[in-house]
Amino acid sequence: MYEPIRTKSVHTMADPSDHPHRSREEELDIQLAGHLSALLAVTDELELTGPAERIAAQVARLRGTPPVRHAAHSRADARALHRRAHALAGRALVVAASRADTSAVVLAAGRMDAHAAVLNGPRRVGAH
Repeated sequence: MYEPIRTKSVHTMADPSDHPHRSREEELDIQLAGHLSALLAVTDELELTGPAERIAAQVARLRGTPPVRHAAHSRADARALHRRAHALAGRALVVAASRADTSAVVLAAGRMDAHAAVLNGPRRVGAH
């Protein structure tokens, strides 16, 4: 009465060897390099040469090749760029901490502090 099924079910699991898999560490490396690359773009936009070179070195270490850098500037508001850089450094810090990458943690935390200092402006003595 019913025709037998002659094709593979769409519900069967694919053979794990059919596609490449990355380890958790490789995935975290990719994420960290991505966050640092985005931070590098904003840092270049802010024309912060020293910090940009340190970020580029970390990206090169993670990817095994120097990052591609864009020379054009959007002339975006500096405060907005500092807020964006602070957020990106925070994301990089979380990933770097989860993979126990001390050099990237120190770099990301330092960039967060630097951008926060710019955003908060000079502190008055005795202000809380």
